Parts: sequence; C-alpha cells; structure tokens
Amino acid sequence: MFERYEAGEQAVLVHISFTDENNKEDLDELKLLVSSAGVNSVATVTGPRKTPHARFFVGTGKAQEIAETVRTMEADIVIFNHALSPAQLRNMEEICECLVLDRTALILDIFAQRARTYEGKLQVELAQLHYMSSRLVRGWSHLDKQKGGVGMRGPGETQLETDRRLLSARITTIKSRLAKVSKQREQGRRSRLRNEVPTVSLVGYTNAGKSTLFNQITEAKVYAADQLFATLDPTLRKISVDDVGTCILADTVGFIRHLPHDLVAAFKATLQETREATLLLHVVDCSDENYLANVEAVDHVLSEIDADEVPYLMVMNKIDALEEGEPRIDYDDLGNPIRVWLSAQKDLGVDLLFEALTSRLSGKIRSLQLSIPPSQGKLRALFYELECIEDESYIENGHCLINIRLNHADWQRLIKQEGNYIEEFVIDDNYQTVEELEKEDWT
Repeated sequence: MFERYEAGEQAVLVHISFTDENNKEDLDELKLLVSSAGVNSVATVTGPRKTPHARFFVGTGKAQEIAETVRTMEADIVIFNHALSPAQLRNMEEICECLVLDRTALILDIFAQRARTYEGKLQVELAQLHYMSSRLVRGWSHLDKQKGGVGMRGPGETQLETDRRLLSARITTIKSRLAKVSKQREQGRRSRLRNEVPTVSLVGYTNAGKSTLFNQITEAKVYAADQLFATLDPTLRKISVDDVGTCILADTVGFIRHLPHDLVAAFKATLQETREATLLLHVVDCSDENYLANVEAVDHVLSEIDADEVPYLMVMNKIDALEEGEPRIDYDDLGNPIRVWLSAQKDLGVDLLFEALTSRLSGKIRSLQLSIPPSQGKLRALFYELECIEDESYIENGHCLINIRLNHADWQRLIKQEGNYIEEFVIDDNYQTVEELEKEDWT
C-alpha cells in the first residue's frame, strides 16, 4: 500500500529557513540523515519563509521549483527537512509525481534499517504504525469516491476501515509483546538494584562517539560508524571501577533535534535504562561547531523521558580533532568531576574517565585487614573475585593475613550473602570516605 524508496536512489532535498525557532532544522544534519539511509542527494532546494504554507508547506512557486528540479535531475524522491501533514505530502506528491518523505518518515526508516534485536524491531514497527495511522487517507485517495444510492459506501471508505482495523490490531499485539519484554527488563533492573550494582548509561547526540567509547571501555564489538543512528539497540556490559566494584555500562540510542514523538513513546521501555541509571555519561562531540545546540537537544529529550534529574558527567569526546586538545578533568567548586576531555578513538584520557567514575560513584571505602583460617579458603577466593586484595601473607598459625580495600556496599553485600561470621575475621577496620582518602593523598 505504501511506496518505499530503495537504497541508492536519487533524492532532492528541501530545506526551508523559518524565522520561528521551533521550525529551524540543520541542513548538514539532513544530509547526514539521507546518507545514513543510503540515498544519494543530487540537489538541494532552499528558501526562506515566515510560516509553513497550508497546502504545500512551501509556497506555490517553490513547489513548482521543486517539481522542476525533480524532472531536471531525474530524481526518484523528495525529502523535506521538516514534518509535513498528510495533506501537504499528498499535494507535493501530485505536483512532483514522485515519492515525498518528511523528516519523521526518514528517521523512522533509518531506525528500521538499524534495528537488530527483537525488542528494537517491535519498537520501530510500533512507531511506524502510529505514524502511518494518521496517513491512511493519502494511500487510498483514488478510492475515496462515494457511490450513488441510499446507504451505499464507496470502496475507498471500506478499504480505509479495513486498514484502520488491521493497524489497530497490530498495534495492540506489538504493545502486548513489548509489555512482556519490558517486564523482563524490569526484573533485570530489580536484580541489579537488590545487589546495589551501579548502572552508568551513555547518552548523547547521535554520532558523538558513544559506541566507540563503549567499545574502548568494555572491549566489546558494538557496531560503530561515522553515521547517524549507527547504534539503535541498547547493549549492557559489566565494567570494573576502582573503589566501586562491578558496574553496568549501557550504550543507548543517540538523540537528535526534534526526535519524533512516536519514536520517543515507542522507545520509552528501552530508555528506562537511562531514566533509572545511577549516573549518565553525556558524550559530546566537542569538535562540532554546534555542540552547544546538540547538548540542549539531548537535555530536552532527557526531560521528555523524565531522566533530567539523573546525575550526569559530561564527556567531551574527539579532542584529537582540536588544535590544543589535551586529556583532562574539569572540577566544580566542591572538587567533584563535571567534565572529562578525551578521545575514545585514539584512547586518550579514558583512564581519566575511570578516575572520574570512581569519584562520582564511590561512597565510603572499607580498608580491612583479615586473618582467614585455612578452613575458609572459599572466603579468600571471594575476595579475589572482587579484585579487592591489596596484600596477603601467611602467619605462623597457618592463617592468611590479607589487606583488602573495597566499597562499603560490596562489603555489606558480601556479609548478606555469606553471613555475619565474616566480621569475626576482621582484625583492623580503617573505615574512610573518598573525600578523606583524597585529602590524605593531597597532604
């Protein structure tokens, strides 16, 4: 019923400059979106307007100019860098005699190409169905004539009712399946919460380098490329942070200006990983001239998904593209890390990021000395699993004397799992906070 373009087709891009800030879009970003979708841009039509035209979105003369450009360049598709109404799309298709897409449809198509997991495919299909449900009329405009006679209906009206019913049934099915997947994710989050495992979620504008940083930190092999929305499906990996222990690092979908509302709604289950994270790593492409606007766009999406209250650490990525880019950490007046400057691709400053994570995530530190009898070899093995042993030696009675340093939450979790008897082996408990440790190091 709905036509779809093929990869490699020729497209005419349309970008209108509006005085209204709410309608402003970035032309360079549109070109990246089109390239990411696999379409070739052969011409760009631009022009200024105060407000969108009711019939064509652009003016009548500009619509004729677009149609002439399509014929001259032998283009197969017209792509607007704006959101058009169903009527405006239909009118532009009639005058251009080719497929016309708006910005929302283009983004949805890119998401459909990138989806790999079962959940991701369901979420994208749900967003596409919501988008199509308001555009059914333009698909059957040639069948919307009424027959004569009392109580007679035209074939177009019957077909529309059938399509609406099928769409509604499919949407209900997808929501039901997503609810099951969401319940599984919720169980995983509850398990991490019970075990007090911190979750760090990567967020940022699309193509800021989140997946590259994720691969650098976790040695994973998540797909990373210089294109918009290279990563769609969320990926979780375990990482180890000094004085904190095991953490979960989550790589999520990139954000973009004016992200379609249907997409935000469909991906709320996935974005819940961001909303319930312990800390957000806001990755920023500092080599981009418009990075401040990109930061504002990400902040806006975070507020839409109720994640704007989650603490975050700014990661200024791609410093290798700056003339005087040096890895460093910026601190606030209280000495807390607020920005880390690094290059994920060149592996510059990643160690500083771990240093900042330790400062932001760790609370109270246990520096303990234990005397473990030979019968408690399992306990010694548990400390090795936690990677918290700093030193060990054996004394005359055969006991193993070990010095450990671990997060207070890990110590409490160990006691809960193994029993309070562990505390019997403690012979020295030097209980400190991170601030006290830093002060000692400074003096």
